[in-house]
Amino acid sequence: MQERAGLGGEERPPVEDHGGLAVEERPPVQQRAGLGDDGQDFAERAALVVVDLQNDFCTGATARARYAGDPAALETAAANTARALASARARGMDVVFVRFVGDAEHQGPSWRRRDLAQGKPLKCLEGTWGAQFHKVEPAPGEPVFTKWACFDAFLSEGFERHLRERGIVRLVFAGLYTDVCVDSTARTAFQKGFHITVLTDCTASRYLPDSEILRFMAALYGAHLTSHDVPSSWIPEQETAAVSAAGRAAREESTCRTTDSSRSTAASA
Repeated sequence: MQERAGLGGEERPPVEDHGGLAVEERPPVQQRAGLGDDGQDFAERAALVVVDLQNDFCTGATARARYAGDPAALETAAANTARALASARARGMDVVFVRFVGDAEHQGPSWRRRDLAQGKPLKCLEGTWGAQFHKVEPAPGEPVFTKWACFDAFLSEGFERHLRERGIVRLVFAGLYTDVCVDSTARTAFQKGFHITVLTDCTASRYLPDSEILRFMAALYGAHLTSHDVPSSWIPEQETAAVSAAGRAAREESTCRTTDSSRSTAASA
């Protein structure tokens, strides 16, 4: 169970393939197109994280039985996430997919006990229609991380390592459910130093009112709340300005070092 959750001791576990999709190695963030020397393109330092947008959570009999609200809200969240995904790709932003697999063999004792006591059916079984993505699909090079019967994507093997290696500092969340897996992942992200954005029209809450859990995330994690349709708003303006200022300072410092080095060389000659 620990190895499945990413708690094993492997040095560099591979990013998982999904549905036969070969996951390519992407170049380091500094080499990607659109990133200036000062790192001012902040989209290169953010990642859209698509959480559990799978059939058993979004559509069909299982989803309807589990979700007490209007099923149209789930379809709206899925459709808006698909639009956000297109915008992220167009802007050169990193995209990360997270999926849930709930087979009994992956469940811990507490999970099995809860399901038995509450009569919860199995969901998102590996290899079934219910586990497949709904309205979205990973593109070549976009990694997919699996949560083996757990809420938090940081328990997925390689998830955090991927973000660190890509130089990601802000996670932009879309997917389901706001108060379960999105919140669980955002909570860990905050404690690990990542900044958080939640696309409020790309998610829906299962147990709590949407507005209540969103207010909670904003208050506790400092989550930036915005919608999918204005990608420029996904990252707070002051944050983008700070990155640009840091880039300018680094450039000026580099120029000073180069100038001082040139003077020193000339003097010794």
